[in-house]
Amino acid sequence: MIAFGVAVTSAATYDRYALPGITRAAEPDSLVMAHQTAGSIFHNYNLLLDKAGTHEDLEALVLPHQDTEIVDPGFLDRVRETLADPDVAVIGCAGAVGVRGPAWWQGAVTWASMSHRYQEFGGGEFPGPTWTPERSASYASPGEVDSVDGFIMVLSPWAVRNLRFDESLGKLHGYDFDICMQARAAGKKVATADFKAVHHRPLELLSDPEAWIAAYVALVEKWADHLPDTGADPERRAVRAEAEAACARVMTASQSYRGVAIERELRRVNQKLEDCGAAATRLKRELDATSAKLGASNHELERATAKLQDVVESSSWRLTAPLRALRRRFRRR
Repeated sequence: MIAFGVAVTSAATYDRYALPGITRAAEPDSLVMAHQTAGSIFHNYNLLLDKAGTHEDLEALVLPHQDTEIVDPGFLDRVRETLADPDVAVIGCAGAVGVRGPAWWQGAVTWASMSHRYQEFGGGEFPGPTWTPERSASYASPGEVDSVDGFIMVLSPWAVRNLRFDESLGKLHGYDFDICMQARAAGKKVATADFKAVHHRPLELLSDPEAWIAAYVALVEKWADHLPDTGADPERRAVRAEAEAACARVMTASQSYRGVAIERELRRVNQKLEDCGAAATRLKRELDATSAKLGASNHELERATAKLQDVVESSSWRLTAPLRALRRRFRRR
């Protein structure tokens, strides 16, 4: 049995995105756990792990965000195929190697079959580099990575029963990197799988930069002995600078997304204006043509009326009036 667990802070968001995706992917015997939360994602995920771990027939636990939609009809087949390797503990659809912190995208991204959809500025989408396989780089492929994007993760039964999210790290950031590091430190694998999921989220990627930086520093300090050696000064100041640089890149990407979204909306508005202008021009031509036809008809009517008036008022018309009256009387008889 494969279980699904979601930490819910907004029932409307869960009903709109996560639930349809789970319904699409789930099997008749799947366990669906929607946990209403007001605490940290670390704590709520641990509650879901505790609950799922009591099921002896558990094959995997899927942990999507409430704004994540599973769109791959073969999702569970992909999960089972990847977990066929007993050493795999954590699965995602986007990940990288050479990762030194929660900014997993700063490593070498090897797979990202995900898409970011937004509602601002008329809505739009930023597909991941392997969302469309035929457009992917030749070196891109799912497989073992250092860390995955936590917007959707799949944990093996071993991970559910042996790993726990570190609640001392904060409320929101870094839980995915930390659980991946825990799995790897225990000799297990983290892997990406070829399934598709959509993250429905705002263009603003970081709402609290300071909290993200603090989590980054805490995670680098926790896992310093397990991270790739870059030759950097291990002092906290260097770690802080690294965190700030990574945060700045996220903020830059966020603004870039907003710029692209605004540009797309402006193009749509301009196209609508052009279409309206063309329609107005056509309507004006039709109105002008109709007015011209009406003017010509009125002119002809005036000419016919004047001609009739001339006939009625002529002397010949008056002289022949008795004959016309006699003809009408004869027709009536």
